[in-house]
Amino acid sequence: MSENIKHECGIAYLRLLKPTDYYLKKYGSLNYGLNKMFLLMQKQRNRGQDGAGLVSVKTDVAPGLKYISRERSNSSKPIEDIFSSIYSTMNKQKKIKKNKSLSWRKNNVDFTGDIFLGHLRYGTFGKNSIDECHPFVRQNNWKTRNLVLAGNFNLTNSEDLFRQLINLGQHPKKRGDTITLLEKIGHFLDEENDRIYYKHKSSKTKKQITKIISDNLELERVLKKSLKHLDGGYVLSGVVGHGDSFIVRDPAGIRPVYFYQDEEVVVVASERPVIQTTFNLKPKEVQELQRGQAILIKKNGKVSFKQILKPQIQKSCSFERIYFSRGNDSEIYKERTMLGKNLASDVLENVNYDVKNTVFSFIPNTAEVAFYGLVKGVQKEIDKIKLSKLKDKKLTENQIKDLVFSYPRVEKIAIKDAKLRTFITSDSDRQDLVGHVYDITYGVIRKKDTLVMLDDSIVRGTTLKHSILRILDRLDPKKIIIVSSAPQIRYPDCYGIDMAKMGEFVAFQAAISLLKEQGKQDLIKEVYELCKKDKSENHVKKIYSSFTSKEISNKIAEIIMPENMKSKLKIIYQTIKNLHKSCPNHKGDWYFTGNYPTVGGNRVVNNSFINYIEGKKKRAY
Repeated sequence: MSENIKHECGIAYLRLLKPTDYYLKKYGSLNYGLNKMFLLMQKQRNRGQDGAGLVSVKTDVAPGLKYISRERSNSSKPIEDIFSSIYSTMNKQKKIKKNKSLSWRKNNVDFTGDIFLGHLRYGTFGKNSIDECHPFVRQNNWKTRNLVLAGNFNLTNSEDLFRQLINLGQHPKKRGDTITLLEKIGHFLDEENDRIYYKHKSSKTKKQITKIISDNLELERVLKKSLKHLDGGYVLSGVVGHGDSFIVRDPAGIRPVYFYQDEEVVVVASERPVIQTTFNLKPKEVQELQRGQAILIKKNGKVSFKQILKPQIQKSCSFERIYFSRGNDSEIYKERTMLGKNLASDVLENVNYDVKNTVFSFIPNTAEVAFYGLVKGVQKEIDKIKLSKLKDKKLTENQIKDLVFSYPRVEKIAIKDAKLRTFITSDSDRQDLVGHVYDITYGVIRKKDTLVMLDDSIVRGTTLKHSILRILDRLDPKKIIIVSSAPQIRYPDCYGIDMAKMGEFVAFQAAISLLKEQGKQDLIKEVYELCKKDKSENHVKKIYSSFTSKEISNKIAEIIMPENMKSKLKIIYQTIKNLHKSCPNHKGDWYFTGNYPTVGGNRVVNNSFINYIEGKKKRAY
């Protein structure tokens, strides 16, 4: 993607199943778990540009000793900041008692626990402050009432959940999703503690009951009560103070999560290759947590899988595959390759199959893998033409040579200046600076050439208009074709990404412009009234219903075309049909179709349209 949007958060969980001395003997380090957590988080750093946090929980320490350690950072390099601070503190603590035993270090040195929970924050809403960084901790003097929580989620009904807490008699100190969830799960955790306590109150001492609660706490019961009213996409990970843990996924499978377990560890992360790389595993050894399912890890290390919520139709996010996730996942690599291949015939038609005078390139980001697919697809189509024409026995030697040596011209055109920062606040000056975010390769484009540039997606079109197209035009090609490996993004997201303001989407701007040009303003008013009256259906679909995808694409080209651009401009988008062909198991396509997997999604899209009409910049949920 050539423009900056908010990414998803990431989680990393690690449970050590063996005693500390086991890892010391086998791996030669007292910090085996901590070192692995660094890798799990560092490999997901693309998901944590606003901050990060890490918690370590010790399962068996005497009363009076610290058993929960937490470090958070919202610095420019939060992961490095966190681990630098942790190792620095550990070294100081070790120096105080150099000759103490392993058990002393275990009890007295921070971050030497059995359980680790890390989080990488890429904020959707809210300030970029240390207080917004996960994990969050709900503290209590009873270990089984302490709760650590982190997640990758957005809820569409957080206000409803907030009111539920108030109706319970609580006084939440914040209105955010995370605090609301923390307190809601915490409430039912308290109930579970009380259930066991009153069951044994008459026959056991309070100290004995504490041990009974620790052994018999049913997190399955807690989660079923806590999550039944949630609407949104989520992966939640939590640790109770005594050592029970859980990771749970939303019932539509919107947000991704993967796990691996053996006799030494249980590990969970937001992306498969992260676990593969950290533990040197094959793809098949890392599994995906199923819809509405939870991994429950008891204090004693016993692992079980429980169906917390009834699974809905699989709606795992296809945009996750196109843009957010690491491309070295074997499945994602194949999917992105197919996204490119499936664009080949459309691209060739638009250049009249004239590959001799066409240069293929990509905007240097996550479009790279899809670009390889596009080139392979183009070459395959060219080869078909070659085979057909070579059957003609009347071809001259030169004609045969032209056919045999016909292949796509591939060049590196756009180079992003990673060191450039848009720190200037003046709009006019800043716009000029934005125009220099990319550099270009001169001398490879001729005036008779068509330049085909593949991008993974086009959301707002602002970077294209103010930067990329301006610099590409300097190369003086006959025509520039921008190709998007994703379909037109028409509708807001409300499940984890900061894409809730519909008026910012260039596809939406194009549809509105077309309606006005054709004198169909009454439809805009009609949709507005429908959105206000009924939020159970996505009424915004009507805005697009009058036009074909190509009509909207052509209008987008007009909108994003810079003034005084000399080259002709064409925009080509992926089709919905080819999206589903490329990502057959991930049909969460609400960005493109408006088919939201939850009722809350329909409410958000209607609210977003209302905000647009009324000129309100506020959050749609």
